[in-house]
Amino acid sequence: MRKALQRIVFLLSAMPLLAQQDPEYTHYMYNMNVVNPAYATGTEAVLNVGSLYRTQWVGAVGAPKTVTFFSHIPVNRRIELGLSLISDDIGDGAKKENNFYADFAYVISLKGRRKLAFGVKAGFTSFQTNFNGFRLESGNPSTDLAFAQDINFFKPNIGTGVYYFANNYYLGLSVPNLLSTDHIEERNGIHAIGSEKIHTFLTGGYVFALGSDLKFKPAFMARYVDGMPVSTDISANFLFRHRFELGAAYRLGDAISGLMSIGVTPGIRVGYAYDYTLSNLGQFNSGTHELFILFDLDLLGKGYDKSPRFF
Repeated sequence: MRKALQRIVFLLSAMPLLAQQDPEYTHYMYNMNVVNPAYATGTEAVLNVGSLYRTQWVGAVGAPKTVTFFSHIPVNRRIELGLSLISDDIGDGAKKENNFYADFAYVISLKGRRKLAFGVKAGFTSFQTNFNGFRLESGNPSTDLAFAQDINFFKPNIGTGVYYFANNYYLGLSVPNLLSTDHIEERNGIHAIGSEKIHTFLTGGYVFALGSDLKFKPAFMARYVDGMPVSTDISANFLFRHRFELGAAYRLGDAISGLMSIGVTPGIRVGYAYDYTLSNLGQFNSGTHELFILFDLDLLGKGYDKSPRFF
């Protein structure tokens, strides 16, 4: 148990160096309204519902596991609404954070079928710790003030973003958490050791038609956190016959990934990604697995010939 605790503490301390306070995603392009409340599809009466599961750094004791659920729908030509739930678990329950948000986006139509959306998200964060079963070098966790009492609190949060898109590209800038909070505040002489810093995301993607049955879809996501190096993801996917997708991604200095997805039906898509760790953390794990499923439900039965998400 002592080695397990040491690894958990190591992972918790290493994540700020990697700008990983908010969960990261390899399939960020299909998880967009979790990151940006201004995310819009412009496809009326199509309800987007999806879920993503990520188990990071498999084999490392206490490694992060993240589950997201998201839904999104345009209610008219100008207003789009969304919901998102992010559950992040580190240390097999030692630190668990749940985020619940509602999104509102206002869409402005521009020339050439381009659109600009402004969005806000509002909700709350539930933060919990569970130190039961921890065995410290000193013996009983209760003798260490930092582990003497579990933490359980709720805090409100808000976010904002802008999203510019057309039929074959998008560009977004967002700050999903505007309120910086302390996870472990000063208590019993122990100063705050975990603070939620503001994260800024820049995302973009383009679809190149290489023929009637083949599309090339590069995308990127850059994440900035004050006092930390910028984290940048670059991906490139090929979509064949609007159904089969295969690609690769690179997280600068951190990981390389293989991505794939398949359109089971016109309204259902499932996907998988594997990340191979390039940093020093690679010696403690065997990689990261990520699964997602997307549902596009046409509520009016009009039909559509493309997925509203990333075209």
